[in-house]
Amino acid sequence: MYFASPTKGKLSFEEMMADIAGYITGLPTSAYKVIIGSDSQVRQETCFVTAIIVHRIGKGGRYYYRKKIQRKIKSLRQKIFYETAQSLEIGAMVTNYFAESGLDDTEVEIHIDVSKHGETKDLIREVVGMVIGSGFQAKIKPEAFGASAVADKHTK
Repeated sequence: MYFASPTKGKLSFEEMMADIAGYITGLPTSAYKVIIGSDSQVRQETCFVTAIIVHRIGKGGRYYYRKKIQRKIKSLRQKIFYETAQSLEIGAMVTNYFAESGLDDTEVEIHIDVSKHGETKDLIREVVGMVIGSGFQAKIKPEAFGASAVADKHTK
């Protein structure tokens, strides 16, 4: 499993997490939030992108992303559930790494690509329930920039 970083290039999960840990411990007086969000784009296939954003609150941040190509998924419901499952999978891996590295007080948030307006409004309760039930904070649009801006940028 590889991740891309706009500044560091292709990284394994362990290299990415070491970079994130170094970023967080490099300025320990700052507050941090790790945001995970997924988005997808359907063409001949479906391109799923999961972004991991490390926000140094008030001082910028950095991000990494993973691209995954799947067969064409036409069902919006199936796509949203798959995006959420991808975010939860990475979220679990990140929190496990943090627990083993002594960074378990770092807040991890899952951003879901659903909105109170439009076609996805009927899915909000279910996907937010999935995220909260998995032990994460959930954000939906317009606050879900991890999915709707960062991950979306790399699905094109």
